[in-house]
Amino acid sequence: MSGPDGIIRVASVPAGHVYVRHLSPPNGDRVVRLADPRPCGAPSGSQQWWPPVMLDPDWVEKHAGTFDVFHVHFGFDAQSPSSLRELVDALRRHGKPLVYTVHDLVNPHHHDESEHQAQLDVLVPAADRLITLTPGAAAEIEARWGRTALVLPHPHVVEPAQLVRPRPRRDTFTVGLHAKSIRPNMDPLPVTRVLADALAELPDAVLRVDCHPEIDDPASHWYAPGVLEELRELDRARRLELSVHDYFDDDDLWDYLIGLDVSVLPYRFGTHSGWLEACHDLGTVVLAPSCGYYPQQRPCLSYGHDRLGLDEASLREAVLTAYEKRPAWRADPAQREAERLQLAEEHALLYASLL
Repeated sequence: MSGPDGIIRVASVPAGHVYVRHLSPPNGDRVVRLADPRPCGAPSGSQQWWPPVMLDPDWVEKHAGTFDVFHVHFGFDAQSPSSLRELVDALRRHGKPLVYTVHDLVNPHHHDESEHQAQLDVLVPAADRLITLTPGAAAEIEARWGRTALVLPHPHVVEPAQLVRPRPRRDTFTVGLHAKSIRPNMDPLPVTRVLADALAELPDAVLRVDCHPEIDDPASHWYAPGVLEELRELDRARRLELSVHDYFDDDDLWDYLIGLDVSVLPYRFGTHSGWLEACHDLGTVVLAPSCGYYPQQRPCLSYGHDRLGLDEASLREAVLTAYEKRPAWRADPAQREAERLQLAEEHALLYASLL
């Protein structure tokens, strides 16, 4: 049961991720999420929460008296299915309910999905309550595991001051594709080629492509031979504007996103997207692939892209629609505030029902 003051203590994995932070109302409520323990080797004072220390069954054994509910969101990529079973066993020994929010039905960071599916086969059946973000994901969970998931939307990503930030005026129509470090679910080159061809036919249209320098470093885990070379060739031919840089911090990312008219997600597989939510907060139109459940999250334009390949015609049609119709989809700050308060209440009621 919760404490005598009605406070519910949640061991959230993690607590510091923006999704989890925005499940609490700005002025706090009766749910208190434990701070993320500092992982071994993480710099003192850093906000690093990965790899999550709380996923260690020994942590549960030693700290079971400090929390009422255990809630998993992200960060179990490196946990074997057997270690997750040990975690579940430790929680059950101490009578601690498990909540799992199913963000990813496929893992965007894995080429081989077998490990992630085995992890889900532990967490989904074991959870006392399940949450997910879209009706489509809930239907897939029901079909695969016979479990019912509560559908709750993704909270805002940018901070309230950014929700009311004016969009800049510009003379160009800028389409952005950020390849980041080309994680396994990304296939940026075919998408870039189609966009470069399509935008070349449109007056005042610009294609901006961003990526991280590590994709050109043979010593890096993210080395993607030939990708940056082709992007540089397209840049030299003035078919796109290439920007190679290190990871954006939050302020740089918001500046980047609000400077685009359209952001294209070059994914071959996935489920949900925080990037899409940030674009919605800032009023940047998203072109989302047909894999996953992105259109159920927020308004966006879709094109055909999955593990079987890219539907070039649908991508051209989507970017042309964005150019011609200029859809103005932006989160309403008041609605985002009300949504955040409702999410906080829904989570508090769910936790209380388990205690």
